[in-house]
Amino acid sequence: MRMEAKDKAEAGQAAYRSGVAARLAGLPVETLRVWERRYGVSDTQRSEHGQRLYSADQVRRLGLLKQLVDQGHPIGSIAGLPADQLSALAAPAAAGAASHAGPVRVAVIGEGLRRRIAADGRYANQLEMVGSCGRLEQAESMLHDIRPEVLLVELSELDDAALPKIAAARQQAGAAATLVMYRFCASATIRELRAQGCLVARVPAELGELVMLCRTASSGKPLLALPAREAVAPRRFDDATLAAYAAAGNRLECECPRHLADLLMMVGSFERYSAQCASRNEADARLHAELEHAAGAARTVLEAAMERLALAEGLDGNRAY
Repeated sequence: MRMEAKDKAEAGQAAYRSGVAARLAGLPVETLRVWERRYGVSDTQRSEHGQRLYSADQVRRLGLLKQLVDQGHPIGSIAGLPADQLSALAAPAAAGAASHAGPVRVAVIGEGLRRRIAADGRYANQLEMVGSCGRLEQAESMLHDIRPEVLLVELSELDDAALPKIAAARQQAGAAATLVMYRFCASATIRELRAQGCLVARVPAELGELVMLCRTASSGKPLLALPAREAVAPRRFDDATLAAYAAAGNRLECECPRHLADLLMMVGSFERYSAQCASRNEADARLHAELEHAAGAARTVLEAAMERLALAEGLDGNRAY
C-alpha cells in the first residue's frame, strides 16, 4: 500500500491526505482548511471515502504559498497564481537568504524558543545564539549591546502593550533586524510592528522555517508590509445619537432613519469586532485587517447618507463626534 502511494506521488497523482500534505508544506492543517474554503488554493482529487488527496506538485505549491505568506504577501492575492509565478515571487528572498554565508547571529527573547534552538542540533551550524532571556523586560540587563544580526522575539499572545517593550529591546540589543513571532495577534498590532521596521510572522512549526526567516531578515530584504490603504475617517455618530435617530424614525412616515441607523450600528459594531478579533495565523490577521477596513469604508458612506437624511427629515441628534 505504501509503495502504491509512492508510485502515485512519483507519477504526479494525488497520494497525500490533507494532514500529511499540510505537514509537508509546513502548514497547520487548520490553516490549510481555511485556505481551501476561502481561497480555493488546491484543486484536489477525492479518495473513495471522500477524503482530499494531494499530489507532490500540489504539496510543493502549498509550501510556496506558506513561504510567501510568511514574507508578507496576502494569501488572497496569490492563492490563484500558478506554481511558476509563485516560484518567481519567492526567488528574490531565497537568493538573498542564500547569499548569507555562515550561521546567523541571533539573540532570543522567549524561553520556549531558546530551548527549541538549543535542543535541535540540526541547525547548530545555521543559527548562532549569542544571547537570550525569557522576557522582554530582561533585555536591558541580559542583551545590552550584544549587536546580533537578528533579534528573535517569541510571544504567544501579542498585543499593543508589547510594542514599547519590543522597541526598547531592539535598542538595547543593537540588533540589525528584528523578527517578532506570535500565535495570536490583532491585525492592527501586526501593522504597527511592520511600520516600525520589524518582521512579523506566525510562530513556525519547524526550525527550518525559522532559519529561512532569519536568513531573509539578515539579508537586508525585509518581509513585505501590508498594502497601504486610504485611512478611514473616525465615527461621526455615537450609538446614542443613532438610537435617537432610530427612535425618531418611528414617528415619521418615512422609516429610512430607523433602518439606516440600525445598519450603521451593525456595521460600526462589526468594524470594531474585526479590529479586536484574535487571529489564528497570518492569513487570518490579514483577512481581519481587510474586513476592518471594508467595514470602516462602508460606515463612512452610510454616515454621509445619514447626514443628508437627518437634514432632510429635520432630525436633531446630539453627537459625541
